[in-house]
Amino acid sequence: MLRTWSAEVGMAGDIRRVVLPHDPADALIGARLRTARQAAGLTLAAVAEQAGLTKGFLSRLERDEVSPSVASLVTVCGILGIGVGSLFEAPETSLVRAGEAPPINFGGRGLREFLLTAGSQRQLQVIRSLVEPGGGGGPELYALACDAEFVYVVAGALTLLLPGEKVELTTGDAFTMPGATPHTWLNPSTTEPAEVLWALSPAP
Repeated sequence: MLRTWSAEVGMAGDIRRVVLPHDPADALIGARLRTARQAAGLTLAAVAEQAGLTKGFLSRLERDEVSPSVASLVTVCGILGIGVGSLFEAPETSLVRAGEAPPINFGGRGLREFLLTAGSQRQLQVIRSLVEPGGGGGPELYALACDAEFVYVVAGALTLLLPGEKVELTTGDAFTMPGATPHTWLNPSTTEPAEVLWALSPAP
């Protein structure tokens, strides 16, 4: 079968992104089956027994080494609690070019913030903060509706203020905390700006 492809080429001639047509016949379903099985807390042996298949066949199926019959695939998906069609859906992706991230405003002062995970992403939110000297999240502690919050200092310095604790971060430092942790933050420098990446999971 003849397939076509396209690419975006940057000003320097470098290929920025290659886009291939999605053909269900080319889909590799093994990894998705394995992920669904592990998420369901089932062993290969348990699924194989319920599906009436051998453990060896199921193992090879998860490595995309065999092609199952429609009946076998429907049975396995039913045991895992997923739809057969979900195995062939193209992954949802979003591309944010440098300088094109949409600005957002969580409040605070002396900062500009941009959303790097624009689009339909709901499991992860990544924010880039450019913080002026003395700028930050404000004087009051706050907590976000997410399970985990991660911060990485790209450049400059950052002071995290938590209940009864102050954490000083500099370039290259990273810090992770539960999303429900009350906190605020600021750039302690009086002369140098800071650049910070925040990752929140799931997106609040």
